[in-house]
Amino acid sequence: MRKISTICCLLLLTLSVGQKTIAQDAAKPKESSKAQEEAKPPAPPVHYYHLDFVFQELDANGKPVNSRSYATIVTTDRSDSNVDLRTGSRVPIVSAENPAASGTEKPEMQFQYIDIGVRINIRNAHEFDGQLALHLSAQISSLAEASGAADRTDPVIRENSWDSPVLIPVGKPTVVFSSDTLESKGRMQLVVTAALLQ
Repeated sequence: MRKISTICCLLLLTLSVGQKTIAQDAAKPKESSKAQEEAKPPAPPVHYYHLDFVFQELDANGKPVNSRSYATIVTTDRSDSNVDLRTGSRVPIVSAENPAASGTEKPEMQFQYIDIGVRINIRNAHEFDGQLALHLSAQISSLAEASGAADRTDPVIRENSWDSPVLIPVGKPTVVFSSDTLESKGRMQLVVTAALLQ
């Protein structure tokens, strides 16, 4: 009888110790997840920046001969840091010409429209080492001057396009893109200035 009671006591003791161990193991992940949350660095503060964009056409000597300016505001809030700027014209291009039924009527023409102007896309704006980092894509297009051929009706479109991550010092005009123009010995460049608002 003593053996049976001793065995029962040992079994009860083993079960109670096992339950405490399981309960402690179950509590450890909660404690470790709380510790991980407390160890995470706080989210960086959200700031707003005013951005000035200037497309400059330079002559062969590097002097500006034409410029176009655009401005917007961007935030470093990761959930809302995308900005799209669009400005320009839709230019009609003759895509088909049907002859007139009689010789006195004008031929019937069909048109296709092409967007000409400026596009600026800003993505993932954030601060890095006291500067403003962002992914910038920019495109500027225009109609080339007439070449003098009287019978030519289709326009020639000039276009410069860039797409890259950039790092902009705050308060300092910075050339972020630059390229030679194809029709002359000049250059086209994009200058961006970032000013902290808040």
